Amino acid sequence: MRNKLVRITTVPISLDKLLEGQLRFMKSEYDVIAVSSDKVYLEKIGKKETVATFHLEMTRKITPIQDLLAVIKLYFFLKKSKPFIVHTHTPKAGVVGMLASKMAGVPHRLHTVAGLPLLEATGLKRKLLDFVEKITYACATNVYPNSFGLLEIISNHKFCNSAKLKVIGNGSSNGIATSYFNPDLFTLDKKEELRKILGIEENDFVFVFVGRIVKDKGINELISAFKKLNQEKTNVKLLLVGDYENDLDPLQNETIATIGSVSSIITVGYQNDVRPYFAISHALVFPSYREGFPNVVLQAGAMQLPAIVSDINGCNEIIKNAVNGIIIPVKNESAIFDAMLLLCSDANNYAALKTNARQIIVRSYEQKVVWNAILEEYNSISN
Repeated sequence: MRNKLVRITTVPISLDKLLEGQLRFMKSEYDVIAVSSDKVYLEKIGKKETVATFHLEMTRKITPIQDLLAVIKLYFFLKKSKPFIVHTHTPKAGVVGMLASKMAGVPHRLHTVAGLPLLEATGLKRKLLDFVEKITYACATNVYPNSFGLLEIISNHKFCNSAKLKVIGNGSSNGIATSYFNPDLFTLDKKEELRKILGIEENDFVFVFVGRIVKDKGINELISAFKKLNQEKTNVKLLLVGDYENDLDPLQNETIATIGSVSSIITVGYQNDVRPYFAISHALVFPSYREGFPNVVLQAGAMQLPAIVSDINGCNEIIKNAVNGIIIPVKNESAIFDAMLLLCSDANNYAALKTNARQIIVRSYEQKVVWNAILEEYNSISN
């Protein structure tokens, strides 16, 4: 009889997009059960990944009563199903999953850290989030920061015993399927068709942002910087691919007004397939305040786009300054402007960065390499 592996995320989109294909891969050696909220979406993921599912309603907000009910429900499920490994991702799933697993006596309790929202919190909220993080790590047997920078932050904050901490492989929770994120898959005709739909001219230099359109991703600074750039350069466009989160992390009113009034800023909302938008772009701009190991930067690199990224963990591990992109200070509008101006003005510099972009990703972050490293970690702790 094979061991059971339970993978938990707060919302199923994390299973779908951040861990896509990995659950199916793990079925080679484990009976896999996916746990998340939103029952309908979760069941779709179960069919897509061909794994069993268990619906557990969780929220990304601070909701103590709902969280306690989730811990109790998960506890009874784990006592009944008796998994050998429970592996959680995302903060809420982490504390709920690790508490319930500890109570249920699950022998191997693993938590991946793919970012620390608490780093941007202050006051009582920060103290609460620090406490929750420490509870999560205390209940876990192994903690996996998905970047070396995150490992350093966790160690410096003394969130847990350093013996529990480990970065698997070169970092990343899922790696990147470079055969899928491949610019050669998109013909000139297809790219021209999408450009025409979006109103992008042939000689436009297109910057793209992919992700949540929120303050913590540096969108306020990005929009201000691009507005200034657009006044100097008429042949630039900014493509925003992603949804707003007005209830969790709203933008400044001025930023929203600028997005709506500047014709060179194009918004397309959330897209299931972001590759066509990378394919018609020249460079990624990703001025985030905090990250774990950002898939978007991997995806853009695999699509042969140089990237402008903040000097934060994850981003500054994927991007080597002046090699495959530009690293800028966090929350620095002027630095974003200068980096964008350099890329769209200096053709030779841009060409050199573009040449290196894809090969670095292929060499270090190919998906199967990451999956095998995670599977080896499972097997090593099982012995």
